[in-house]
Amino acid sequence: MIFIADTAIVDEKAKIGDGTKVWHHAQIRENAEIGQNCNIGKDVYIDFGVKIGDRVKIQNHVSVYHGVEVGDDVFIGPSVAFTNDKYPRAWVWGEDRLCKTKVGNGVSIGANATIVCGINMGDYSMIGAGSVVIKDVLPHALIIGNPGKTAGFVCECGEKLDENFYCKKCGKSFPELEEYVKTER
Repeated sequence: MIFIADTAIVDEKAKIGDGTKVWHHAQIRENAEIGQNCNIGKDVYIDFGVKIGDRVKIQNHVSVYHGVEVGDDVFIGPSVAFTNDKYPRAWVWGEDRLCKTKVGNGVSIGANATIVCGINMGDYSMIGAGSVVIKDVLPHALIIGNPGKTAGFVCECGEKLDENFYCKKCGKSFPELEEYVKTER
């Protein structure tokens, strides 16, 4: 069963999966696709053609613009800003200016972060609140600051990994991350 608040605006051509909740004053445009068991917060704007996976939580006051694709199990904190044009001008727009962004599975984006278009965010990466992400993000990377920089790596459970890519909380190990670190240097 889908829940849509009476103040939300959902285009009849939008596709919304079972178990999804769309809260007050949200707007979902035509041809947007939202997966199952998602939670779309108050005042969220989802542009036309946006694809959002299953079990995604989008907090209040987020705008997800055309050209953004969101994987499964993603958390998007309050007031996160996505962009879709690297060199915007009020008087110029066309599909040729569209700059796409891909948010991988299990990504968490903290409140008030800005995601500059044209990047890929690796699976299970975590973006700190207020960070400005301007380049691709490695899987499991912890990004903080402006501009965002890698400050370590995180487990699927959200805990920071130690220098051997081991999670002391849940016991998982990610030795494959060593190769990502080597290629980034």
